[in-house]
Amino acid sequence: MFSLVGSSQEHHQITSSPSKTKDSNHIKMSPGLQFQITLHGFLLWASMGFLMPVGILAIRLSNREESPKRHRVLFYVHSILQMIAVLLATAGAIMSIKNFNNLFNNSHQRLGVALYGVIWLQVLLGIFRPQRGSKRSVWFFAHWILGTAVTFLGVLNVYLGLGAYHQKTSKGIKIWNILFTVQVSLIVFFYLFQEKWVYIQNQGVVLGKEIKAPICQESRPDEKEKVLKGDTC
Repeated sequence: MFSLVGSSQEHHQITSSPSKTKDSNHIKMSPGLQFQITLHGFLLWASMGFLMPVGILAIRLSNREESPKRHRVLFYVHSILQMIAVLLATAGAIMSIKNFNNLFNNSHQRLGVALYGVIWLQVLLGIFRPQRGSKRSVWFFAHWILGTAVTFLGVLNVYLGLGAYHQKTSKGIKIWNILFTVQVSLIVFFYLFQEKWVYIQNQGVVLGKEIKAPICQESRPDEKEKVLKGDTC
């Protein structure tokens, strides 16, 4: 996500040519500010646009594992990916507060602030996970709904950040939109595929074990008597 509404005057100049009023919102940035914005966008993409969705895939796969060892490994993969994602998102937030002039006058920044709060609430839920019992079901529902919301809103905010970046700098973002859409589509496809993988396997097993019913052939004349007596094929 690119946290762009503006930046400090020491880092940019707003082009205000009378003959190009349509470009009055575009920002001419120094190389240093350009690098900071790019790094901020990369950190938030890696956090909310990649690691968090992959972490969700890992925990979904673990729920279908019968092997306790594999289940434990996938659970740790989920936890590690989510912790790295939180650290990257926090680093991106610190960069935004420190280096950018956050006026919170666009959807990208307002949604970003909300996401930072929800992410850390999710961390607290993960730390204080109760033992299995009556309270566990309430905890699980809250953990699931927050994780799902963070993932969907995080992906949305990546698109909003790219749009804000283009609006302020007029730089092309089409290729990044395409690449990110392809990545999201692959993750969604894999998520749906693993949901049905067991079902697909079971279909193969059932078809393989089906017993074919005997096919009756036309009886020869000398067999008609047996058929009349009650012998069937």
